[in-house]
Amino acid sequence: MPKVSSVIVPYATYLRVYEPLAAFPEPERSHWARYARRADRPSYQDELRRSLADLVPTPPIPVPVHESGEAFVLEADGVLCVCPWRTRLRGWQALQELPEELPKPVLDAVLPEVVRRQATQDYERWLVRNPDARPWIRTATWQVPLHWFVLVSDAERRFDKGSGEIPPMLRYQTPMVQARRRVARALRALRDGIDEGPLIDGLVDVGRWLEEFHPRSLVELDYGGLVHTLPAGELEDDHSAADVAEGIEALRQGDGVAAGAAYARLVERWRAVRDRRSAN
Repeated sequence: MPKVSSVIVPYATYLRVYEPLAAFPEPERSHWARYARRADRPSYQDELRRSLADLVPTPPIPVPVHESGEAFVLEADGVLCVCPWRTRLRGWQALQELPEELPKPVLDAVLPEVVRRQATQDYERWLVRNPDARPWIRTATWQVPLHWFVLVSDAERRFDKGSGEIPPMLRYQTPMVQARRRVARALRALRDGIDEGPLIDGLVDVGRWLEEFHPRSLVELDYGGLVHTLPAGELEDDHSAADVAEGIEALRQGDGVAAGAAYARLVERWRAVRDRRSAN
């Protein structure tokens, strides 16, 4: 049986939305205001460790019994913004995607079918009481979905090589209004240039998700644990957001050759990442 940590996470990437406190109703707003003053708020790695810890018991706990009261917090232009973890909801959603990620024998070994069935039933009952629920965080494994890069620009890229025990970091942050504008412009260009395809489908989906949040929110794309599998040079040279923007602009200008060249760079870069997944 493979180790759980070698199958699930730690090579996860994240798309997060940080909403201003004003977006939350009471008493949740007061809860997050108090929470933001804490000096011991957990980090990105703490969230990952806690999610992995639930998979260690036998049988594993695929979805937390209680919803998390934790969040990521940052300040943008003097406005305090919060990104709730909502680990229970995200756990249910991730469980639904696992059959596409893992071969059935591996899936049954990691999470027995009876455990998955019970979790699905719990989720269906929960949705009846919470029909409008949506996560503040989206997760992908062993990739950054290409349509995520549409939301950000290369100028918003933040890269840190890390040192010693501090791992490298690659993130983008952008205002919600910019992210929505880029989605709308990209969809127009793509529909004029290629009519249909997975990139368009992904953009439509993420665009609808973004509309659920306060217009003064902040959107963050984080390479997360993927930085641990990419060689330092490749990570530093990764400007996928610039390649996506170049390809979409080429389509807008009717330059199919330039659009194809930008797409080819992206395909080659992310094929190499997927090859490492197979090797593991």
